[in-house]
Amino acid sequence: MILERSNMFNIDTINNDLSRVIGKEHAEELKSLMRYYRLCQSAVNEIGTKLENLDGEYQSEYNHNPIHHMEQRMKAVSSLFNKAKKKHIPKTVDAIENNIFDIGGIRVITNYINDVYTIKENLLSQDDVTLIKSKDYIKNPKSSGYRSVHLVVSVPVFLSTGPVETPVEIQIRTVGMDMWASLEHKLRYKTNVEAEKVEHFENKLIEDANAIFEIESNMQEIYRDLSEPGVFKNEE
Repeated sequence: MILERSNMFNIDTINNDLSRVIGKEHAEELKSLMRYYRLCQSAVNEIGTKLENLDGEYQSEYNHNPIHHMEQRMKAVSSLFNKAKKKHIPKTVDAIENNIFDIGGIRVITNYINDVYTIKENLLSQDDVTLIKSKDYIKNPKSSGYRSVHLVVSVPVFLSTGPVETPVEIQIRTVGMDMWASLEHKLRYKTNVEAEKVEHFENKLIEDANAIFEIESNMQEIYRDLSEPGVFKNEE
């Protein structure tokens, strides 16, 4: 399993970005936001460790790795405050803590569809993981064809002053769903293509999303028949 990290916590970068947005004159608010970014980074690390342990257990018990790879990331300061502005959220730590839960995030790419639910259910069964929000876009795909399971959970981050419950956003999807999502994101946000062509590709991608799901379902059935009993512990 490969763990990739992008936009991870860098004190100087975060400090400079926050200073530009809220101003150095707001020293206490700046310090509090830095502290909260650090908490979110630690929470992401906690979830990453839990998932690595879970994947290792399945490899040992069932000769199967449910996780293909994981990607950890921290939301850029510019993205955070753009989101706050869009949602009319004040630029304060309290407002951000109470309304924005995806500063720290981890994307889990699984090998098969049922692995998505194995990861979800095993993670949520842990005593120190609290579910805040859950959306299942595999059972209920978006109109675009997008499929993924989204979770927001909180985990305790242990500081010298005691534990602090901190949120992490988790996206869980298969290799095929992730490949599709990357291309769809590129089409929507990263290209300067005429509207007619974008519409054509959007319709094509809906068909492709359904085809990918069918192919992955068929491959999952083959893999189940070739594998040890219990390889997909949580059938959906």
